[in-house]
Amino acid sequence: MNKILAALISSLFAVGAFAASHAGAPMAGASAAKPAAAAAPAAKAEEKKADAKKEKATKEEKAAASAAKKEKAAADKKAKAEAKPAAKAEAKADAKPAAKAEAKADAKPAAKAEAKADAKPAAK
Repeated sequence: MNKILAALISSLFAVGAFAASHAGAPMAGASAAKPAAAAAPAAKAEEKKADAKKEKATKEEKAAASAAKKEKAAADKKAKAEAKPAAKAEAKADAKPAAKAEAKADAKPAAKAEAKADAKPAAK
């Protein structure tokens, strides 16, 4: 009977010691799930960073395209502004001598004829 009681008491100590040593430690399954759960937010954060970089790159590309478009429009406007005065000056230069010559040509015979017409009756 002593041997049975000794075996019973020793088994109680063994079970108690085993339970006490494992009470604070998580089980293997639970500890394996924690790193995966911890890795998920990190992966999401990396994904968000990548998305933010892509979005920033897209915005920068759009801004560069817009700036190039504005620059081209400004260059076209400047070219037009430079072309207008040159075209006007050229047109004026072409028109003035012709207009003056035409006006002189029209005025001279008329003035001469008028002067002759005025002079003839006064002379008689």
